[in-house]
Amino acid sequence: MRGKRIVKKNLIVPLAFFFFIMAFTSFTVWFIKEKDKPKIMIVTHRLDIEYWKIFESGAEKAFQDLNLKGKVIAPESIYPISNQPKMLKKVLTQQPDALIVAPIDEEVTIPALMEYKKKNIPVLLVSRDIEWEDKTAFIGPDHYELGEMSGKLLGSMLQPGDQVAIIFGLAYDQVMIDRMNGAKKVLKNIGIEVVTERSGYDDLANPTPVMGSILQSYPNIKGVIATSDRLALEALGTIEEKGMKIPVIGTDGIIEMTEFVESGKVDATIAQNPYDMGYLSVVQALKAIEGDNTEKIIDSGIDIITKDNAEDKINFLKKLLR
Repeated sequence: MRGKRIVKKNLIVPLAFFFFIMAFTSFTVWFIKEKDKPKIMIVTHRLDIEYWKIFESGAEKAFQDLNLKGKVIAPESIYPISNQPKMLKKVLTQQPDALIVAPIDEEVTIPALMEYKKKNIPVLLVSRDIEWEDKTAFIGPDHYELGEMSGKLLGSMLQPGDQVAIIFGLAYDQVMIDRMNGAKKVLKNIGIEVVTERSGYDDLANPTPVMGSILQSYPNIKGVIATSDRLALEALGTIEEKGMKIPVIGTDGIIEMTEFVESGKVDATIAQNPYDMGYLSVVQALKAIEGDNTEKIIDSGIDIITKDNAEDKINFLKKLLR
């Protein structure tokens, strides 16, 4: 009996060593596979608002589907605008295989992107295009066209000669300018008068109340175009408080704005597809890494949200943001 016990004790060490080797081998294989995965870094404007959270969801789904290493990050604050270039410099030290970036400011961003070009790292732009010939691709909507569509949509609700207001973001944000100019062109062509253009953001790109003063100065106003949903929601809040019904067209398609459409408080609004933008940007980045041709401009699309499709849109977005 004693001899049998000794045999069992002697087996413990080899078995333990065997399981250790198996575990170590499995970890090593996993580590090598992880190390070999292409790494894509994404730097956006911010991740504390719904639009960019939806974008992040699309990018992360692409990372998973394509078996990639990837991360979506953003500066703690948009301002000062030097925050994003500083972050881009830090990301470069992590040696990504590709960079996807939503540039905040063209002048300060391009010098940082040039460092990626020197290291032959593909750079793809999302949301906002900039004049930089070395970009691999731009993925996002045509913001001028988006503005035109918002003008057509509001125009379909009004009559020639009606007065409208445009509430836009920061005066130097080219995205906001393009949307505003697209809307103005269409409204002018159909005989609708833009009586005022107001910036509705503070210095930190957060909405400020301007609709009250617009109504005071222009009491006969018949409609509003806002170059972001956050601005549109601010305007709608003021309009509701005053017991008025004035159509307000937003340009993002976030949940709260879409709920206004579903409830019938707003007839229709414009929606972008940040989820698709996030997903498509990762797909194109992988193509660039693998040396495949990528299209220079990839339109992520624009939709019109009405009562007929609002519920489906809301359910889709809520599922993404769980």
